[in-house]
Amino acid sequence: MSLIKRGNTWWIDFTTPAGERIRRSAATKSRAEAQELHDKLKAESWRVQKLGDKPKRTWDDAAYKWLMETQYKKSHLDDVSRVAWFQQHFRGKLLDDMTRDLIAQVAEIKAKETSPSTANRFLALVRAILRKAAFDWDWIDKPPVIKLYRVQKTRIRYLTPVQANILLNELPEHLADMTKFSLATGLRKANVTKLEWSQVDIARRVAWIHGDQAKGGKPIHVTLNATALEVLTKQIGKHVTSVFTYKGKSITQVNTKAWRAALKRAGIENFRWHDLRHTWASWLTQQGVPLNVIQEMGAWESPEMVRRYAHLAPEQFVTHARVVDDLLSGTNSAQS
Repeated sequence: MSLIKRGNTWWIDFTTPAGERIRRSAATKSRAEAQELHDKLKAESWRVQKLGDKPKRTWDDAAYKWLMETQYKKSHLDDVSRVAWFQQHFRGKLLDDMTRDLIAQVAEIKAKETSPSTANRFLALVRAILRKAAFDWDWIDKPPVIKLYRVQKTRIRYLTPVQANILLNELPEHLADMTKFSLATGLRKANVTKLEWSQVDIARRVAWIHGDQAKGGKPIHVTLNATALEVLTKQIGKHVTSVFTYKGKSITQVNTKAWRAALKRAGIENFRWHDLRHTWASWLTQQGVPLNVIQEMGAWESPEMVRRYAHLAPEQFVTHARVVDDLLSGTNSAQS
């Protein structure tokens, strides 16, 4: 049977002249609309087989193929979630009908739901899928031009040492230990919560993050300072595998009610766990650590990611600016 009703939705099921079985949702409760789509798809499959026309592909086809081909990506689960959100707007849409205006309308919905920066991440996925459909799969002649929102760069949020100590005193012990370790190492949340004893060598004062655990896909060497060693030593014997635990179980979530309550008691607003990493980098910058060293220690892939901390290092720049003073005053040692 060419049309099948499942629940309130009609499904299409037929075999093309080439022997390929087409089975998909018509995304409608109307049998007449489902029949119309069925006839259209069947006619197109005939033209593809008999006349050599390019087959008409849908967003569903492209999204599914993308997810199957990119399962290795660290952001695969994010892609799955974003594709699921787009389904309410793009389900059943032919790729040829996905115009710039249509995509912009859907992006506006996401921007209002969340923020322009979040909408940009969703738009980037649509753009990548449609480019793949055009340039790799040859499903469409060319992808539509997709413009991202212009997002104003936000200031770096970090704590002063005084604020950090106030927060540490307000946190429950297990979160205080993780917070102090994050401030001491600059590691991302996942690298702290998933840290295992097999990745730590206290005697050599080092730890390491495996490449498949790192955001950039490259191993991270962590030099353990006295603060980090103090925290790690305190965790010895609590768990066989995991470094940070709570009541004998590995910690997976840190953005908890206890974390938010501690922030409130400490009088700290607009602060996320990830801002502990910003705090670490900001402190190093303010104390004169060169940006290229911070980039290496923090495992940032590009210098641009670290330059956002440059404004926190005026003293470093003053030293270099004084070179001109020496030149103009004739006291430059190189000249003499």
